[in-house]
Amino acid sequence: MQVPLQITFRNFPRSDAVEARIREKVAKLEEFYSRITSCRVVVEQRDRHHHQGKQFTVRLDIRVPGHELAIDRDHHEDIYVAVRDAFDAAARKLEDVARVQRGDVKAHELPQHGKVARLFPEEGYGFIETGDGRELYFSRDNVLEPSFNQLEIGTAVQFIEEVASQGRQAKRITVGKHRPLAD
Repeated sequence: MQVPLQITFRNFPRSDAVEARIREKVAKLEEFYSRITSCRVVVEQRDRHHHQGKQFTVRLDIRVPGHELAIDRDHHEDIYVAVRDAFDAAARKLEDVARVQRGDVKAHELPQHGKVARLFPEEGYGFIETGDGRELYFSRDNVLEPSFNQLEIGTAVQFIEEVASQGRQAKRITVGKHRPLAD
């Protein structure tokens, strides 16, 4: 880490045992993701509730190149559970950051809009007319909502266009909120 670890205790005295646990957890995060530039941990005891004992909040502010992560975990009666949960959440967020930086995050295609042009109910397939006038094949299995049997010619649909073994096809077809097609 470029900036030394900062640990702050609020509304209760500093604890060597809790601080040691936090340092262990930070060391594990650094093993997992070595590019952490700074980490600030705030452990706070919240006001007592009538039916509950002490409540603890753990806040982590972690900086890595290009990202600032803020994790808040609160209302735990056991301070060690609060620390564990906060660091588990931090590990998940760091894993997401690492995935993005490696390029492992799959970009989801934006759905296209069209209308049902032809249907062959007995055979279980049909064709969608796209906004640019092309027709794409789709099968019964690619209709998510409503069911294939509820589709009618002219129904506005939303879909994803994908390459299949027989060429481009419409997949994940749904009927719902759609922008109107230009005529």
